[in-house]
Amino acid sequence: MNLFTVIGVLLVGYLLGAISFAVIIAKKNGIDILKEGSGNPGATNVKRAVGKKAGNLCFALDALKGFAATILPQIFIAGDQALALSIIGLIGAIIGHSFSIFIGFKGGKGVAVTMGGLLALAPLVLLCGILVWVATFYTSRYVSLASIAFGVSLPLLALMSGKPNLLIGFFLLLAALIVVRHKSNIQRLLAGTENRFTKK
Repeated sequence: MNLFTVIGVLLVGYLLGAISFAVIIAKKNGIDILKEGSGNPGATNVKRAVGKKAGNLCFALDALKGFAATILPQIFIAGDQALALSIIGLIGAIIGHSFSIFIGFKGGKGVAVTMGGLLALAPLVLLCGILVWVATFYTSRYVSLASIAFGVSLPLLALMSGKPNLLIGFFLLLAALIVVRHKSNIQRLLAGTENRFTKK
């Protein structure tokens, strides 16, 4: 695999991921999302600070970043390298979203970006993972717990569906990253102080 191709795919993925739609959407509504709520520039905080429509739009656009970064190598590069380069593109997007150069290397937790990438890589695994997310959220009302359950379910679902070892290994990495990025949420969950979405 050409090193320059790898670097190029990683860089494009990073720059796509680094576009902070949370900051853009909140700013259009007169809000600095980095100073509101949890201070996290992600769809959940946008939903709390700005509203449901804004939060859903942010989630969709973040997912689109992940999808674009993952699908582009499949469009322009043929053969066995396409899968590996798609994974590299998605890794770049997740890193860019989590540590955006445009907002001082701050960022969201990468769940929406990951879901967008999975739509291009393994749609069935994504669908089952979303079902895990939905079931966890509606029984607990915790977005963070649902996101952690989603991440942990990915390598298990990939293994059960007979995906290539490369994908299974990547999903293990994603699961670890999602758990690490939710460290503060886990601490609040254990302390009983995590924000819960209440029914309206």
